[in-house]
Amino acid sequence: NIVDSHYYTRTRASTMSTTEAQDPVKSETNKVESVIRSRKERPTGSTHFGDADWDEEQVDEIGDATWGEVAKACCVHDAKEWGKIFIGTCTALFFLYFFLVSLELMGSAAKVLGGCKAGGLMSDDTNPVAGLVIGELATALIQSSSTTTSIIVSLVGAEAISVNTGIYLVMGANIGTSVTNTIVSMGQMADGAQLERAFAGATVHDIFNLLSVAILFPLEIISHYLYHLTKAMLPDNVKDGEAWSGPIKKIVSPLSDKILKSNKDVIKDIATGKVESCDTYYPVLCLDGIEDYKHCASKCDKDAGEEVGVDCGRVGLITCDKNTGCPAFFQNGANLHDDSISGGVCLVLSLFLLIVCLMGLVNVLQRGLAGMSTRIIYKATNVNGLIAIAIGTGITILVQSSSITTSVLTPF
Repeated sequence: NIVDSHYYTRTRASTMSTTEAQDPVKSETNKVESVIRSRKERPTGSTHFGDADWDEEQVDEIGDATWGEVAKACCVHDAKEWGKIFIGTCTALFFLYFFLVSLELMGSAAKVLGGCKAGGLMSDDTNPVAGLVIGELATALIQSSSTTTSIIVSLVGAEAISVNTGIYLVMGANIGTSVTNTIVSMGQMADGAQLERAFAGATVHDIFNLLSVAILFPLEIISHYLYHLTKAMLPDNVKDGEAWSGPIKKIVSPLSDKILKSNKDVIKDIATGKVESCDTYYPVLCLDGIEDYKHCASKCDKDAGEEVGVDCGRVGLITCDKNTGCPAFFQNGANLHDDSISGGVCLVLSLFLLIVCLMGLVNVLQRGLAGMSTRIIYKATNVNGLIAIAIGTGITILVQSSSITTSVLTPF
């Protein structure tokens, strides 16, 4: 054993000496990189993503990289590295897709759970402060400022509330929509430093909306300038148009609608006073017991004398889709309690899926950036403020949801 040990030692030393003689620079670089895990030990003084003291570096300490360095770090790789980049990109897109699905599912579940109460909140003409609070609460309940504002528009169009009250409700909705990205930031609780950064990023949306309302709300009360401005912008003739849905909605909705699809008409009908409560829509009724859109969710033509249960079905807070059919949590004969339980289960499921996807997405991003110099990362992401505003505006217009935009940016 002693002889074998000496032979192994001599052979190992000879092999290392041969490797160093063939490529002394690479050998020395490997030795240094295998030991250095701090910017204090690195000759250039630069911090690399994954260093032990990565969080200690301040923005003013980051050196300025050249675009050539950025292009080299981005595009110059060998076949093995390109393979890893491809796998990492596909994995990140996988987690990002299901992250968006979880957000969509959470919004649908919130509408099922809080839809009746949210519709009832917006049914009365209130004073400005109450309108602001009601808009905030309604959006927090159904997790969608787009749905809240569309209901408000319907209420104003039906003359159920005044335009002035609608303005205050919309202001409140813009405060309530900042709840979603704050929930997303809580998914970083496993790491204190990550939670601090994610929560700081999420509260940017909160503070912006709060400051905007703090400035515009008293001005509107005093001068009603928004009311006069919107009145001046109103065209003489208004025609009905088709609703436009963003590309992200078209990609995500087919899967989320297979699980749960909320019925927004119930919320609008309660808010406009067409029905007194959600009990009017129960029990759920499908013609001939067939669970599809035609037999369950198609609307009756009252002018033609059609009746519910004879010519058309009836759905509650959970409805069916023309393309995807009835979701998994749809049940013929369900009552309000059954739909509420389904909404609660889907809410828990969406939160679990959101946290899992968030952890996976963050892990993939960290692995992809490991060893990357902060000078290069800062150079590649440091864009002009006006350009950043334009990018954020364009993305939000495309996805038709500020909650999705801010929630996706939070883990980054």
